[in-house]
Amino acid sequence: MTAVSPEPLSVCPDPVRIARTPAVAGVLDRTLSGVPLTRDDAVLLITCLEQDVPALCAAARALRARGKGRVVTFSPKVFIPLTRLCRDACGYCTFRTDPRSDPALYMTPEDVLAVARAGERLGCTEALFTLGERPEQRFPEARRWLAGRGHPSTLSYLREMAGLVLRETALLPHLNPGTMSHPEMGALRDVSASMGLMLESVSPRLCGPGGPHEHAPSKHPRARLRTLDTAGELRVPFTTGLLVGIGETPEERVETLVAIREAHARWGHVQEVIVQNFRAKPETPMASAPEPGMGDVMRTVAAGRLLLGPDANIQVPPNLTAHDFPRYLEAGINDWGGISPLTIDYVNPEAPWPAISMLRARTQAAGLVLRPRLPVYPEYLLHRPEYLPAPLRDRLRAAADGDGYAKEGRARHEHPTA
Repeated sequence: MTAVSPEPLSVCPDPVRIARTPAVAGVLDRTLSGVPLTRDDAVLLITCLEQDVPALCAAARALRARGKGRVVTFSPKVFIPLTRLCRDACGYCTFRTDPRSDPALYMTPEDVLAVARAGERLGCTEALFTLGERPEQRFPEARRWLAGRGHPSTLSYLREMAGLVLRETALLPHLNPGTMSHPEMGALRDVSASMGLMLESVSPRLCGPGGPHEHAPSKHPRARLRTLDTAGELRVPFTTGLLVGIGETPEERVETLVAIREAHARWGHVQEVIVQNFRAKPETPMASAPEPGMGDVMRTVAAGRLLLGPDANIQVPPNLTAHDFPRYLEAGINDWGGISPLTIDYVNPEAPWPAISMLRARTQAAGLVLRPRLPVYPEYLLHRPEYLPAPLRDRLRAAADGDGYAKEGRARHEHPTA
C-alpha cells in the first residue's frame, strides 16, 4: 500500500464533481463557497459512505490550500515528563505511575536540565512539559516531596522548572499540566510560550460507570471546557483536540469539534487542534478495545478541516499510525506536531517518532513543503503580539524567521537572557 497518493496532493480534483452522494455534494459545495458547516452537515460528512471519502478529502485539501498554501509544519522538541503521578486513572493510560512503581516521583532540576541541554544540542526549540494531574491531591508522598522543596503544588514546581529551562537553555516551554484555574494558568503565563490541554471528548457519558473517564474527574467536559476558556481569557496560544476511538459516537466527535470552534470564536486562542487516534495498550482496562481504522480517522480529520476552516492548524500524530501516516495529508492536516530526535513519546512509548528526514521526504512526495515551527504558530508571532507573554516576546521573535517559522541551525547563544 502506497503511503501517499500517486499524484501530488496539491493537485485537487473538484470535490463536488467526484462526490457520489447528492447530499454530500451539496454540503461540500456550500462549504467551499464559504458557508460555515453546521453540526448536521458535519455529522453527514463524518459518517459518509466510503464512496464519498475521496470527495470529502479533496474538499479538505482545497480548504487547507486556501489557508496554508503548501506548508506543513512540525516542532522539534524534547519531551519532559516532569511527573507521571496523577490523581486520575483513565481506562487507556500507561503514562500514569504511582509511588511504588515510580519512587523518584518527580524529575529533579538536574534531570530537567540534562534533557533540555541535550535537546538544544540537537537543534530542538520546544521543551514539552507533560505531567499528571495534581498528584499531590492523591499521594501523600507527592505532597511531602513538593513541601521539601518549598512548593505547595505540582503547578508551582512546574513554574520553577519552566523558568529554569528558559534561563539555562534556548528552548521554549510548552506546558501540558492538565486543568487549571485562572490564577494557576496566569502564574504559568510568563514562563511558557504556549500551553495545551486535550479536550478529548465533550461527552459526559464517557465519565459514567464503565467509561474510560469513570475514575478521572479532570476529564469531565465541564472542567476541560473551563480550562479552554481560561486560556482564551488570558490570551494563551493554546493546543487542544479530540481523542478518536474511546467509545464516543460520530455525533459526539462533531460536538467536540464544534465546542473547539466556538471557544476559538470567542477568544481567538486555539492555535492547534490535534486529532489523535486511540491506541489500545496492554495491562489497561481498554487493552482489548478496538482501535479506530484509518478511514474513520480520515473522515474525522477532513470533517474537522471543513468545520474549523482554512486557517485552522490541524495535526495528527504521525507515530500513532506507523508507515501509513502520510495519508493524513490527503485529509487536510497541515502539522505533524512535536517530533523529538532525543526523547520517546512517554504517553505512547510503543510508538517511535518517524525520523525527520523521512517526514520531510513523505511530505515532499505529497507535493508539500515541511518547515519547523516554534511552540507558537507563525500567525500569532507575526500578527497577534497580545498572545505573546511580555517577558518572552523578544525571545520568540528572535527565534523566528521572517515568515514566523523556526530559524534552522540557530547557534547556542543567539537567544537573549530570559
